[in-house]
Amino acid sequence: MMEKTKNIFNFQLFYRRTALICYDVASVCMSSAFAVLLRYSDGLDAIPEHFLSTVWNMLPIDIVITIAVFMMFKLYSSLWAFAGINELQNIAAGCFCSAAISGVIMKIMNMPIPRSYYFLYAILLIFFTFISRFSYRFFRNLKHKQQNRKNSTQVMIIGAGEAGNAIIKEIITSNYSTMVIRCIIDDDPNKQGHYIQGIKVVGGRNKIIEAVDLYEINEIIVAMPAAPRVAIREILQICKETTCKLRSLPGIYQLVNGEVNVSKLRDVEVEDLLGRESIHVDLDSILGYVSGKVVLITGGGGSIGSELSRQIATHKPKQLIIVDIYENNAYDIQQELLTKHPELNLVVLIASVRNTRRMYAIFDTYHPDIVYHAAAHKHVPLMESSPNEAIKNNVFGTWKTAQAAAESGVKKFVMISTDKAVNPTNIMGASKRICEMIVQTFNKHYETEFVAVRFGNVLGSNGSVIPLFKKQIAEGGPITVTHPDIIRYFMTIPEAVSLVLQAGAYAKGGEIFILDMGEPVKILDLAKNLIRLSGYKVGEDIKIEFTGLRPGEKLFEELLMGEEGLQDTANRMIHVGKPIHVDEMDFFRQLHELKELSESECAEEDIRSKIKEIVPTYNHREQ
Repeated sequence: MMEKTKNIFNFQLFYRRTALICYDVASVCMSSAFAVLLRYSDGLDAIPEHFLSTVWNMLPIDIVITIAVFMMFKLYSSLWAFAGINELQNIAAGCFCSAAISGVIMKIMNMPIPRSYYFLYAILLIFFTFISRFSYRFFRNLKHKQQNRKNSTQVMIIGAGEAGNAIIKEIITSNYSTMVIRCIIDDDPNKQGHYIQGIKVVGGRNKIIEAVDLYEINEIIVAMPAAPRVAIREILQICKETTCKLRSLPGIYQLVNGEVNVSKLRDVEVEDLLGRESIHVDLDSILGYVSGKVVLITGGGGSIGSELSRQIATHKPKQLIIVDIYENNAYDIQQELLTKHPELNLVVLIASVRNTRRMYAIFDTYHPDIVYHAAAHKHVPLMESSPNEAIKNNVFGTWKTAQAAAESGVKKFVMISTDKAVNPTNIMGASKRICEMIVQTFNKHYETEFVAVRFGNVLGSNGSVIPLFKKQIAEGGPITVTHPDIIRYFMTIPEAVSLVLQAGAYAKGGEIFILDMGEPVKILDLAKNLIRLSGYKVGEDIKIEFTGLRPGEKLFEELLMGEEGLQDTANRMIHVGKPIHVDEMDFFRQLHELKELSESECAEEDIRSKIKEIVPTYNHREQ
């Protein structure tokens, strides 16, 4: 069967090459005749007889020379369906070479011919050869475009700048794109009414909805990488009122690096609607205190811990140690870092922060300079039903890790806290508040600089609402929201982690750093936006159901306790809360009592009562 296929293929190739040779014979004849005719434009009668005789006598020689030269330049073996600049160069070189050899022969044989003949002959031969080779590609591509346009996507481009122009050019010149650009939107009045590569700039953002209807747009591409996030948010707010799919360029660095193309487009995510500028940090200050250091991250496989690992890995630590109890997460981040940073001195350990001996052994072995403590139970409803586990893991896991760090001479210990620690209504938040008290107290007694960093929800983290909403949409709905008025502060994982790193650089010891999360966002609005961005209609395609507040959940979170006060840092997105006075004797007595309660599997109310004694602002809210 394979031999038969090979024979058929060779037979077809023979026919194609024979057809090309026949065409080239005709091309040589036409090029010779037209070269003389162009020289004597008055007509055939005006051409001297001896010139015609030369052309006629040289014709067989020219044919042989041309075919031989074309074979040498592989003009009979190229895949012309994919012809490009190299093939064009070969055509030009082959034709000029053929004309040159022909001219030398005529000179040697003293055959009279006008001096312009040689140049005209070469140009005409290039022209006819180009037509034969590239016409196949042209008609083949035209056929593909016509087939693609049958199922085409009607596209609107927002942004008539360099990025928009690059995207338009690629879509128009692509043979395989099913996109048809119908119009362009730009707020610049100097561009409105003008054309970019034949596509009209129909108006500003106020024309988006009208143009979507007029041009039957299916997809909107936002090509404004240099625009402020606030402007992007305003435009996306308009776009999401349509049923169009939304895509955008990731950022201005794509434009700077010359990487603007269709492959860089991504779906617009709900993060794009937060409406604030991306957070920037002083990378030099981060690099200065992480570079060359041994860094240990507990919970290193989780959402925050893994992103800490990624960013620290780029700042050249002496050694990076990831500690996590869940081996699958630890394995994933290990493989990612080994692939992206093969030079990294990476150690991945499976361990629980609740295991005192294990933690001491790790610190005694590796002697880390900096510790980021991200290990914790964070899921509010689950911790409400298992408060003893939340206390054992969050409170005493932190205590044991902090004690091991202090006694092994760690220079900085940065604990990841939460806005739920402020006036907590749930066990998780109260446990984190106790952790903050632990690190502030430890800071007074050890040389290690103990600090906490507090922030709100991070988009896309394990257990957050966005992955849940996306899963519910994929299943056809409904989306479940606990309460129509519930609001939360949001930040992307990379933003939160970069601020955590910089807060660690600012740390002097004892601070509770509070990250500026911007304006709070209604969860209901997030749900609606995500439905629209997915191309569905709220209430029709995907419904929203309200399930009621869960145990321990409140309508809004606070980032700062009223009695703490607030101080600014060099980064306007990072603030410092003043330490609250803690009676250490009572505090450690209460901690020992809480430890005994959590290990004795006592009634939940006994644990809650003891937590209330330690954290007076804790008010259990049972739904």
